[in-house]
Amino acid sequence: MKKWYAVIGDPIAQSMSPAMHEEWFSDAGIDASYIPVHVREQDLSKAIESLKRLGCSGWNVTIPHKTAIIDLLDEIDTSARMMNAVNMVKVLEDGRLYGMNTDGHGFVRSLEEKYGTVGKGKNVLLIGAGGAAKGIAFALHEAGYGPIAITNRTLEKAELLSSDIEGASAIPLRDAEANLSNFGLIVQTTSVGMNFAKEGIPLQLMNVSAGTIVADIIYNPLRTEFLEQAESKGGLPLNGVGMFVHQGALSFEQWTGVYPNTKKMIRTITDQLGGI
Repeated sequence: MKKWYAVIGDPIAQSMSPAMHEEWFSDAGIDASYIPVHVREQDLSKAIESLKRLGCSGWNVTIPHKTAIIDLLDEIDTSARMMNAVNMVKVLEDGRLYGMNTDGHGFVRSLEEKYGTVGKGKNVLLIGAGGAAKGIAFALHEAGYGPIAITNRTLEKAELLSSDIEGASAIPLRDAEANLSNFGLIVQTTSVGMNFAKEGIPLQLMNVSAGTIVADIIYNPLRTEFLEQAESKGGLPLNGVGMFVHQGALSFEQWTGVYPNTKKMIRTITDQLGGI
């Protein structure tokens, strides 16, 4: 029987995941399909049961279900537990549901695909202390990056996150801004600068040193004001397209055993978003 996969969320029509996974299935010669499924918050439990009964082999999870779905799963991995969020579910052979979060590791894969491991051995600044920051901090630490400093508008949240990462510390935004030259890798994880969200940047980048890798996990727009300011100071930019593609690729690998062509997909999505 032909396998099928899905992405669930509310809203879901805007998702770029179906086209991405369909192309990967075609490239790999795998007879499978991937569809978007609109699931409202109050219907989540019934939707998960329906996906199982209808033979779905796995699905991605997006807003607003990433945390609520945890109680409906049989097991989750360390990253999902750390973030208290799941973005990928795999139906195991015995029918149990296994949840993972591939966002953080997707970021690291994206970082290393573009810049190799030059960021290792350098001080890391993480801006933000939400779910995305948790996953990225965990994955960076696991991959050998750091020490990691975390800054956030609310310092208490940065302190809470830093307490979960060995060797990490929390610093006020003002101190981070004044000492940006001390960091070789800066990662912006907040929604500031995203389309339809708050405009602007979370901190000024006047003190960034040339050659510093500066990442913003937002991918629409491709070049946020944050990245533009970093580039003007000689920073090496990294937008969120690669993270989006690699988190999907990690899901694809879990489902099929094949890691797809991410470089080609990054080019495709960049073109679709009006990039060069």
